[in-house]
Amino acid sequence: MKSIATTSQEIPIDDHARVDGSSWALKDKLWLGLSREEYKAMIVRNPVNWALFIILAIGIPLTIMRYFGGLDTVTNASNEYPWGLFLGFGLFGMVPLSASGFLLGTTVEIFGRKDFVPIERLALLNGLLGYFFAVIYLEVDLGMPWRLPYPMFVSLGPAAVLFLVAWHVATYLSVQVAEILPALFEWIGWLKGKRWIKSITIGLTIAGIILSTLHQGALGALFTYAPTKIHPLWISTNFIWIHFFCSAIFAGLSMVIIVSTMCKNFMTWRCDDRFLSNLDRITIGLGKGCAYAMITYLVIKVVAIAHDNEWIYLLTGWGQYYLAELGLGVVLPLLLFSFGVKNQKAGIIRLAAFIAVAGIVWNRLNTALICFNWKLYQEIPRWQEVWITLTVFAIYFMVYRFILYRLPILYEWKGDK
Repeated sequence: MKSIATTSQEIPIDDHARVDGSSWALKDKLWLGLSREEYKAMIVRNPVNWALFIILAIGIPLTIMRYFGGLDTVTNASNEYPWGLFLGFGLFGMVPLSASGFLLGTTVEIFGRKDFVPIERLALLNGLLGYFFAVIYLEVDLGMPWRLPYPMFVSLGPAAVLFLVAWHVATYLSVQVAEILPALFEWIGWLKGKRWIKSITIGLTIAGIILSTLHQGALGALFTYAPTKIHPLWISTNFIWIHFFCSAIFAGLSMVIIVSTMCKNFMTWRCDDRFLSNLDRITIGLGKGCAYAMITYLVIKVVAIAHDNEWIYLLTGWGQYYLAELGLGVVLPLLLFSFGVKNQKAGIIRLAAFIAVAGIVWNRLNTALICFNWKLYQEIPRWQEVWITLTVFAIYFMVYRFILYRLPILYEWKGDK
C-alpha cells in the first residue's frame, strides 16, 4: 500500500473529491480507492496477513470448540483457578492499556492542551477498541454472550463490585463510541452529526473521566473478594484500587506511544505531516506523564507494604519475584522515561513505553493467575487457551488496522469542517 500511495495522485483518500472533481463513493472508500484486484494483491503481498491467517485458521475452530464443548475443553479452569488468560490478559491487562481515551480526552478538551490534538483520536480509538475487546475476552471466558444483559437489567446486584464494573464499562464504551464518531462522520460526509457530537464533547469527556476513574479502581477491588488467596505482596485491601488506577495512567499513555510509533514506522502513507512532524514532541510529553504516574505508583506500592507490615515477605522467593516485577516493570522504565524526557530523546521514551506495557501485563497476570493460590500448585495454561487468547488479539489488531487505514485518525480530513 505504501508503494501505491507514493505513485498515485488520489491515494490515500483524504477528501470526498477525486482529482477529476467527482466524488468518492462509499464503496471506493472502503476499498481504499483500489480496484478489487489491486486490493487482493495488496493483501496477498503483506506477510503479516499470512501470519494472521494461520492464527485465525487454528484459533477460530478452537473458539467454536470452546462454545460447544465448554470451557474445560480449552482451559484448565477450576474452582481453585477460575481466572485464566482470558481474564488475566484479556480483561485485567487490556483495560489499563486502554486508559488512553479518557487521559488524552481530558488533556485536550478539559485542560486545553491543543498541542496534543494530533494524537487525540488515536488515543480515543485505542481506548474504544481496548475496552470492546476486553468485553470480548470476558464473553469468551463466560460463554453465553446472549445473556450479557441479564445480570445488568434482570438479576441485579448493585452491592457487587462486578456489577459496578459491568455498568461502568458498558456506559463508558457508549461514551467512547460517541467520542470517535466525528471521525466516522467526516469520512461519510455527515457534518450535522459531527457538529452535534462536538457540541457535547465536554459532557462526554467529563463522563469518561468519572466512569474510567471508578472502574479502573473497581477492577482492583474485585480481588478483595478473595484476599487470602492472592500473595500478600500483590494485594493490599486498602490500596489495591489505587494501585490499579495509577498503573492504568502510565499503561494507557505507554500504549499510545507504542501504537503511534508503529503507525509512524509501518503506516507512514496514512499519516499526515501534522501527525509525523509533532509525534516526537508529543511522545516526550506523554513520557513525562508516564514518569509522574510511575513514581506515584511506586511510592504507593511501598506505602502499602509498610501499611500491611509485609517486609518479611521480601526475603522469600516470592519477594524476589515481586522485586523483579517492580524493578524491571516499573523502576527500569521510570528511569528511561526520566532520562528520555530530560534529554529530549523520543527513542528512549518509546523503549520505556514497550517495557512499561510488558510490565503492567506482567503485573496483571501475576495478580490474577500466577500469584493466585500461591500456597497451592501453579497452573500452566493449556496451549488451546494461549492460542484463543492470541486469536482474539489478532482480530483486535485487524480491526484496529482496518479503521486506521480508512478513518481520519492519523490525518486530517480535507473535506468540509
